[in-house]
Amino acid sequence: MEIATILSLAFLVLVIVALAKTARIVPQRSAFIVERLGKYAKTLEAGFHLLIPFVDRVSYKHTLKEEAIDVPSQACVTRDNIQVVVDGVLYLQVVDPKLASYGINDYRYASMQLAQTTLRSVVGKIDLDKTFEERETINVQVVEALDEAAKPWGVKVLRYEIADIELPATILDALEKQMRAERERRAVVAQSEGEREAKINVSEGQKQETINLSEADKQRQINEAEGKAREIELIATATAEGLRRVAEAINTAGGQEAVSLRVAEQYVKEFGKLAQTNNTMILPAELSNIGSAVAAITKTLEVTKK
Repeated sequence: MEIATILSLAFLVLVIVALAKTARIVPQRSAFIVERLGKYAKTLEAGFHLLIPFVDRVSYKHTLKEEAIDVPSQACVTRDNIQVVVDGVLYLQVVDPKLASYGINDYRYASMQLAQTTLRSVVGKIDLDKTFEERETINVQVVEALDEAAKPWGVKVLRYEIADIELPATILDALEKQMRAERERRAVVAQSEGEREAKINVSEGQKQETINLSEADKQRQINEAEGKAREIELIATATAEGLRRVAEAINTAGGQEAVSLRVAEQYVKEFGKLAQTNNTMILPAELSNIGSAVAAITKTLEVTKK
């Protein structure tokens, strides 16, 4: 009885093990590599699968998702012989599970090592000052080299990102001094440019002020000249009109007598002014006779008329 029970239990265990080895469920975005008697048989994709117990065996399991692999820090020497420590992150994806299983023993480790060696080679071609500026270029070159090398492994290298670049303390101190000097130089240049612009603005203002003053003075002189010319023109016109009217008045009846009377009045008036301003006067003898002076002036007018 005990032997029968033991055999029954053994058979049950055997059935359970056989079922476990026969039925396989593959998760989404995964792939299982099946070997039959030690030889590659097929690749199981996502879903439920039945295998031949004790004949088929799942040898490799791969995820088809994108993987991020941390690349450890490593020392790299730039073209100008400066040692820097660089670490990064590598992103890759299995595209052929069979090649990933049999093309290489460990594609993750191999990709990481290849990324390090490629990075050292790329950084060795760049000067220290450009390592920070050309990160994108370094990333692209590393990806191109890795992707070409990983094709036989059934792996697609998607991208590589430099996480950090560490510099020696002496280089950091030198760079800080250089940046400080550059900032001070820019500050001096900016200040000098500001002073230059201020002086230019002041000189331009003074120049414009001088031009405005000269233009104003020029316009004033022009206005004064035009005013004087207009004044002379008006005086001449008025004088000519007055002489014309005097001439017309002389030619009318009684004009000669009126002129003689007017001349006599002016003569007496002006003679009186001379007597007021001077105590001693020297006069021609004929000017003492008003009648003769008026007659002489009247005779001159008649001669002029003729």
